[in-house]
Amino acid sequence: MNRFTIRCLALATALAAAPAQAQSGPLDALTRPSSAVSARITSAAPEAWSNRDNRWVKPGEVFTLADIKGPGIIRHIWFTFAEPAPSWISKDGAADHSEIVLRMYWDGAELPAVETPLGDFFAAGFGRRAPIQSVPVIVQGGDSYNCFWPMPFFKSARITLTNESTKPLAALYYMVDYTKEDKLPADSLYFCAQYRQEFPTKLGSDYLLADIESSGDGASGGQYVGTVMSVRSRSPEWFGEGDEKFYIDGDSAAPTMQGTGTEDYFLNAWGMEKGCFPYNGVTMLDGWLGDLGNRGTMYRWHIPDAVHFRKSLRVAIEHNGWMSADETSTGKVEGHVEREDDFATVAFWYQRGQPKRFTTLPSAAERRLPNLDHIIEGRDLLASATTVKAELSLQKGSPWTGDGQVFINAGGVGSSVDMRFTIPADVKPHRAFIPITRAPDFGAYRVFLDGQEIGDIVDGKVVPRSIDFYNASVELQDLVLSLTPLAAGEHTLRFECIGKNAASTSYKLGVDSVRLRGRTGAKRPPLGPPKP
Repeated sequence: MNRFTIRCLALATALAAAPAQAQSGPLDALTRPSSAVSARITSAAPEAWSNRDNRWVKPGEVFTLADIKGPGIIRHIWFTFAEPAPSWISKDGAADHSEIVLRMYWDGAELPAVETPLGDFFAAGFGRRAPIQSVPVIVQGGDSYNCFWPMPFFKSARITLTNESTKPLAALYYMVDYTKEDKLPADSLYFCAQYRQEFPTKLGSDYLLADIESSGDGASGGQYVGTVMSVRSRSPEWFGEGDEKFYIDGDSAAPTMQGTGTEDYFLNAWGMEKGCFPYNGVTMLDGWLGDLGNRGTMYRWHIPDAVHFRKSLRVAIEHNGWMSADETSTGKVEGHVEREDDFATVAFWYQRGQPKRFTTLPSAAERRLPNLDHIIEGRDLLASATTVKAELSLQKGSPWTGDGQVFINAGGVGSSVDMRFTIPADVKPHRAFIPITRAPDFGAYRVFLDGQEIGDIVDGKVVPRSIDFYNASVELQDLVLSLTPLAAGEHTLRFECIGKNAASTSYKLGVDSVRLRGRTGAKRPPLGPPKP
């Protein structure tokens, strides 16, 4: 018998002899009796014969989802509602989840302990829906919103949804599951969450995630349990070299805890990768968040590793990253430069006493990303288009902008489309893109701008290649036309069908618009040690 076998037998014997409480797991509480009684508040119709189980919240209306007497603990919240695009449910469209504000009030407080757009609370930023699979938050298919954060309250709990859209919150279904408790421990902590944004981040200071003060006795204040962060890049190159910083109980000269980069904080490495895990993930990702206008949303739950504090906690993150040569003072690509990207975040924590205010929630209009693009819409591209073996139409609906995309019903290999557009003389420095659709029935094409074939960006250069526009679901993605500003005057886009993916059912194509995405024009120095 070798040493490894002996060690394994010894470990098995020790585990078998260990007391039951030493082997407790997350489901063990289910085996113990409880004096709590379960209850639910729901949108279900009160009449047993009715299936009218949803609510419509008018523009500007504050809808009270739950008003509960304590003591108790909210265990689970579930929502679903109509998507913002026009549909059979709401023919003129509906509010999107960035326009709906979720607020929660504990024990009669005038100010909310939770205040955030609904989508951002569920790790889906900038108004886009996204699925998520994690321990405290699950969104199935981007439509079924589930929250499992436990939320204790002593006297009362009130939850509201405010519709800040010009359209209704349509077909809102909901359930709030909670337990009625005989008594809560006197030191039970309140659940808190707060949204904040900077469009763009401010030079000279780190981005503030949270500034928390506890009203506890100093022996126990609370714990920080999570971050949701949405980013839009305003410059080419990788945005995420910024370190997270935790300042605990008054530390100010230096952070108590500091990280090694933005992707590292969100438990990725060497960039961001789309995917959902129990305690971290990236729910949405354009490209690699390394090009102008790329967007992404990521989450990090500090559940096994909550950040504990006794009196106060300040959480911040740097907004440093790489920068393209035309936006640096050195004229070279630099790897550590302070950037001005768009950040929107939600901080999650538990604390003793009611939370203090450290920010003001912007209006729905202010929460929309500023437009960086000069747009030539699909209807204008269609007006100038000529075809070979293809039929064109304007297709309205989501996710397309304006009056819709130019839908190209190509006949097969050899089909082609030419579209002309004009750039006015007063357009500022920019990078040219096409938001182009990828779908299950789309083909493979060569794409040309003014006779030059376009393709991938490799080491700052465009490498021509054919492009397969097949995708298992319908998605709108940016295709870079040019790394340098296009000259004023007329330009021609050409699409030549060369075949299709084996999984595709047709040779179709969809072009949303041409976008000239504005550049800052700034020349930033690389970061370095302070000058003497």
